[in-house]
Amino acid sequence: MTIYLYFLPLSLFNISQESKNEIDLILTVPQTKQQDFPRNLHDLGRTNLCSNHSDTRSSLDSLDLEGYITFDDVHNASKDFGNRYQFPPLAILHPKSVSDISTVVRHILHLGSTSNLTVAARGHGHSLQGQALAHQGVVINMESLQNPDIKIYREKQPYVDVSGGELWINILKETLKHGLSPKSWTDYLHLTVGGTLSNAGISGQAFKHGPQINNVYQLEIVTGKGEVVTCSEKLNPELFHSVLGGLGQFGIITRARISLGPAPHMVKWIRVLYSNFSTFSSDQEHLISKKKGFDYVEGFVSINRTDLLNNWRSSFSPNDSTEASQFKSDGKTLYCLEAVKYFNKEEANSMNQETEKLLSELSYIPSTLFSSVVPYIEFLDRVHLGEIKLRAKGLWEVPHPWLNLLVPKSSIIEFATEVFNNILTSNNNGPILIYPVNQSKWNKQTSLITPSEDIFYLVAFLPSAVQNDLEHLLRQNQRVLNFCAEA
Repeated sequence: MTIYLYFLPLSLFNISQESKNEIDLILTVPQTKQQDFPRNLHDLGRTNLCSNHSDTRSSLDSLDLEGYITFDDVHNASKDFGNRYQFPPLAILHPKSVSDISTVVRHILHLGSTSNLTVAARGHGHSLQGQALAHQGVVINMESLQNPDIKIYREKQPYVDVSGGELWINILKETLKHGLSPKSWTDYLHLTVGGTLSNAGISGQAFKHGPQINNVYQLEIVTGKGEVVTCSEKLNPELFHSVLGGLGQFGIITRARISLGPAPHMVKWIRVLYSNFSTFSSDQEHLISKKKGFDYVEGFVSINRTDLLNNWRSSFSPNDSTEASQFKSDGKTLYCLEAVKYFNKEEANSMNQETEKLLSELSYIPSTLFSSVVPYIEFLDRVHLGEIKLRAKGLWEVPHPWLNLLVPKSSIIEFATEVFNNILTSNNNGPILIYPVNQSKWNKQTSLITPSEDIFYLVAFLPSAVQNDLEHLLRQNQRVLNFCAEA
C-alpha cells in the first residue's frame, strides 16, 4: 500500500534532524528545483552551532532593517503546535518589509557555510515536529510582515493581494465586505497564507475547487539568494510551482494573489451516520462526482463514543427527535458524513429541495439525520470556537502527535478495516477525519506529491495528548504506518 504523508496544516519548513528521520522514507523534495537556500534538507541535520555566537549576533544586530531582530525573548519561537520539540533559535527577525527578509537571507548566505546558520520562516507556528524551528539559527516571524491593506480587485476574475504573513480569517472578513471570498480553505482559519500555501491547504471544498495552492494567481518570493522574485504560471513558472506545496524549501512566500468567487450568506450544514464503511465511502465518492451537489464534503470516524447524537444537539437539530433519542452509539464504530450547501436567503426554498434530493440518493442511517443553518463565516471559523474552549481549560498547548495521510481509493477499504477495527480502540483524544478528493482538481505541476489515482482520501488523526497519552498515541501512529508499509 503506497501512502503519502501529508503535513496539514503547517508553517514554512526547516526540518530538524529528529523529524527528518521520520519523514525521509515517504517525503521526497526535488533537489533540482531548490533556489540555493542557505541550507537544504540534508544540511539541516548539522549541529547548527556557530563557532562564535557573539560575532554572529553582532553581525546580525548591525543590519540596517525597518523591523528588528531579538536575541533574548525566543521562548515562543522555540516550540510549535506539535509541542513535542524545543529548539531555541539564536535570533528572531521581526520584519516590517520584504527587504528585511531579503537583507537577512543575503547576510546569512554571505556568512557562508561555516556559520551553520539555518533559516525558518514561521507563520502561526502550527507545525508538528519542529519544522518551523531553527535550532541556533534565525526564525523569521512572518506575522510581523502583515500589512494593513488587503487589496481586493473586483474584476472578471476577482482576486485579493495579501501578505504571506496574513491570517486567512482576516482575509475572509475583509473579502466578505465586498461579497467575495476565497474558494478553498483549511478547516482552521487562524493560519498564515504562506504557511498553508507551502503545504497545500486542504478542506472539504478541495473536491470541487482543489486545494488552496490551486487557487493562486501569483506569488512574491524571497529566494535562498535573498532575491525578491515575482512568479506565476507564466512568469518564473518553475519557481512558482516549486514553492506551492514545497514545504518552505524553495523560498519564502512574502505576498500572494488569491483567486476569489462570490460569497454566500448562509450554509445548510448536515450530519448523518453510517455503520458500514463501504457504504459511507461510496456515498462520499458519489457526492464529490456530482457537478451540482454539495459545496463541502468531509467525514469523520467515531469509535465507541457514548451518546454521540445527543452531543450534536447543542449545534444541530435532528430530523426525527424521537428516533434520534433511541439511537445508541456505545461500543460501535460509526462514520459521519458531513456535508454543506451554500445559499443566499432568497434561495432557501430551492436549496432545501436540492438538499433533499441529494440526501435521497444516500444510504445513511435515517434516524441520524441532523442539520443546522448558520452564517457562512460561522461555519468556516467553526474550529476556532473549539480552540477557545480548549484554551479556557488549559488543553490547547499540549502535545499534538498528529498523523495525516493521503490514501488511494483502491486501498481505502483495506486501510479502514484494519485501522478503525483493529489498531484503534477509541478516538477520545481527538477527531479522525476522512474524506475523498478528485485528482482532476489538483495541479500536478506543484511540489505536492499525491497518489496517482483519480480519487484519493485524506485521513487525518488529530489527537491531543493529555496526562500520559503521548507515548501511547505515538505508538498507535507507528502501528498505522507499519500496517501501510506491510500492506
